[in-house]
Formats: sequence, C-alpha cells, structure tokens
Amino acid sequence: MTQEELLTAAVKILDSKKAEDIRVIGIKDLTIIADYFIIANGTSTTHTKSLADELEFRLKEMGAEPRQVQGNNGSNWIILDYSDVVVHIFYKETREFYNLERLWQDGHEVDIKKYLE
Repeated sequence: MTQEELLTAAVKILDSKKAEDIRVIGIKDLTIIADYFIIANGTSTTHTKSLADELEFRLKEMGAEPRQVQGNNGSNWIILDYSDVVVHIFYKETREFYNLERLWQDGHEVDIKKYLE
C-alpha cells in the first residue's frame, strides 16, 4: 500500500465512522518521525476507541498493519503508527488541550477533500 493510498483509506474510514475535524498535516520537512499526521477526534471515549478499532481493522484488511498502537486503554488519545503516517485519534477535550495543530503549525495542512471524492 502506497503512502497516498494509506492516507486516502484512513481519511475515508474515519469520515465514514463520523470522526470530527479530520486534519492531515505534512511534517516531512520538519521531523524524521513521519511524513504525515492524521488528526481526528471522537465525541466520547467510546467513539474514540471505536474509531481507532475500525481504522486498525479495515487497514489490516487492506494489508497495512500499524507498527505500534498506543493509548488504547484510556481512549482519550490513541496513536496508530503506520511508519510514514501517524494517526492521532483524540477525545474532543483532550485534542483541545494538546492542540497538536498548533505544535505542528509549521507543517503544511493537506486539503482532505481530495481523499473524500
């Protein structure tokens, strides 16, 4: 699975499960951690966990397995690490508190409309 296919699939899966405020931030020129962050939030801890579970399950069916999953117990912030693409799924208030968009504001925000067509 190419990086672009992973980005497209992940955004579509999150959108189909009613994730809120999905953002894709390109960080390739800023760090070696990853090329992209996908950031989204759920409306409750249950919704947050179900978003992460569905994303992991559906991407595995497509042949992409995360190198690591962190935060699955609390469901306030779950990270799925797909090497070049790291997905952050937050509970809404937790996302507002950590504000990753501000921390990575030097990255370039990708218009997700192209992934939802």
